[in-house]
Amino acid sequence: MKFFANRIAIIAFFMFVAGCHNVISQKKNRPFLPKYETLLTKALEKSGDRKDSIRYVLNSVPKNQLEGASFLIAYMPERDLKSLSVKFIKHQIDGAYKVRDQYSWCAKLPDSIFFNEVLPYYSFDENRDNWRNDFYIKFSPLVKDCKDIRQAIDIVNKNIRDILLVDYNVKRSKTNISPLQAIKEKMATCTGLSILLVDAFRSVGIPARAAGTPMWTNLRGNHNWVEVWIDGEWFFTEYYPDALNKSWFLADAGKADVNNPKFWIYASSYKPTNTNFPLVWDKVSKDVHAENVTKRYITLYEKQQAAEALQPDEVYINFTLYSKNSGNNAQRVAERITIKQQDKEINFGFSPSPTDDLNKFLKFRLKKNNKYQVIFTDTKGIAKQTEIAVNDKEELFKLYKE
Repeated sequence: MKFFANRIAIIAFFMFVAGCHNVISQKKNRPFLPKYETLLTKALEKSGDRKDSIRYVLNSVPKNQLEGASFLIAYMPERDLKSLSVKFIKHQIDGAYKVRDQYSWCAKLPDSIFFNEVLPYYSFDENRDNWRNDFYIKFSPLVKDCKDIRQAIDIVNKNIRDILLVDYNVKRSKTNISPLQAIKEKMATCTGLSILLVDAFRSVGIPARAAGTPMWTNLRGNHNWVEVWIDGEWFFTEYYPDALNKSWFLADAGKADVNNPKFWIYASSYKPTNTNFPLVWDKVSKDVHAENVTKRYITLYEKQQAAEALQPDEVYINFTLYSKNSGNNAQRVAERITIKQQDKEINFGFSPSPTDDLNKFLKFRLKKNNKYQVIFTDTKGIAKQTEIAVNDKEELFKLYKE
């Protein structure tokens, strides 16, 4: 009898201690930062039975990491709130803050850029690999002597293929292949290669994000690439690099249709935006946030074209398209205009919209003293063709949808 009494007393003691521990834990809960309070409360609700684990992360990170941890959890997808381990989350946070302390280019980043383009652990909807420390070990030796972010970007970009040994190959297991799986298979398409490059940049404190389009306006398919942030400006690059803001695809991106989301250029975002990144492998998904950066790529292409010297036999020809021929009251229309010569397509582009500057025209480089066919659709959606004669001086042609 005495044995059972003692056993009950011991059990009661441990229950008391456990109860006290719970009370102490609750008292030690850090208050949420006011700017994240509502979002964090909702995140904990979404996390289900992992609420204590998520709360533990917020309670246990060093004070200097609290805002970053709050940002990461406040905007964390529900699937991750319910699945990511405390170890995974803390590894990602610790790794990001380590490079912020280590590299001057990361230390001077605005918090908004560090939180959204260095701290995040994914680009699209790929499997959540805990890649950060592994990538840091691989890429930190490259940048240890870099004096600025441009040098760091350049050396990572030029060496990533030789370090990871991953090449473009459509035989990869998944379009949205995760970084460690891509390394295992040694293959990925543009989406997987972009994920790898983003993670490599982030592992050494370089703000980076995935970008791309679900479809080019010439209907030749989709493409993804990477953007990096330098002193307040975004630049594009790829896994197989040329130079910043230089690549084969700029001519296609520069002909994007600002009026059709199918042809927009998107840049991914961890923090929610008003736009979603269209995933060609999951067309119903709304899980990846994005910014519409179409106009920036059009502007880059226009500047590139303007910087290229005309050949002696070339001349610039400009076009605008109007809804109807009604004199000064005519409304400009943004629509595809195709240039052909002897039934061969020479070029195409989209005419300025009503909201564009009045001095902006659709510009083509054409051969002097030649005739071309100009094709656009009329008000009934039927293709209309008109012929123009190009002389030896720059001209503006006004087209009308009748």
